Amino acid sequence: MATILRDWSYQYQWLYDAISRLAASIVGGEARFRELALQGLTIHSDTHILDLCCGSGQATQFLVKYSQNVTGLDASPKSLQRSQQNVPEANYVEAFAEEMPFADYLFDVVHTSTALHEMEPEQLRKIIKEVYRVLKPGGIFVLVDFHAPTNPVFWPGLSLFLLLFETETAWQLLKTDLAQLLTNTGFEVDKSTLYAGGSLQVIQARK
Repeated sequence: MATILRDWSYQYQWLYDAISRLAASIVGGEARFRELALQGLTIHSDTHILDLCCGSGQATQFLVKYSQNVTGLDASPKSLQRSQQNVPEANYVEAFAEEMPFADYLFDVVHTSTALHEMEPEQLRKIIKEVYRVLKPGGIFVLVDFHAPTNPVFWPGLSLFLLLFETETAWQLLKTDLAQLLTNTGFEVDKSTLYAGGSLQVIQARK
């Protein structure tokens, strides 16, 4: 069940941005947060990147610094309108992540940031399969999302954040082994790193 704060965060850009900055502060700020998934990747100006569930373009604005071929996908027309205003350098497509209107083997990199926790378990599996389909052989899927803290000190803060701004699916993700889901789909997990006492996970998986 969505909270009123969650509804407001999607309605008001300033609130959404404030929440994003607050969440990113646990790893040293938004710039560092957005770069976590890209560490160690080789990205050229012609690398085809899909920013999956791009929202209002918070991560897209960092991706376009690396490549001139960035596509943002989101199911929300309002979010895409904001993203187009915020990051006009990218292309945008309105669609659901589990039914992407792209040809097979199209992208070199698929990126998603704090979006998978909004998906139901079956929906999540479909999305991972779709990502696998649209990636080129050898392509990389990079993701950042919540993780059950390994340091108990971080449980109260994460729990409060989820209670205020997220739904039941976020709690479900804390019990989900994303790396194993990726492996079951055919990915090879190159790198899986935990930050902020284990409350944030960054995974790089290769097709």
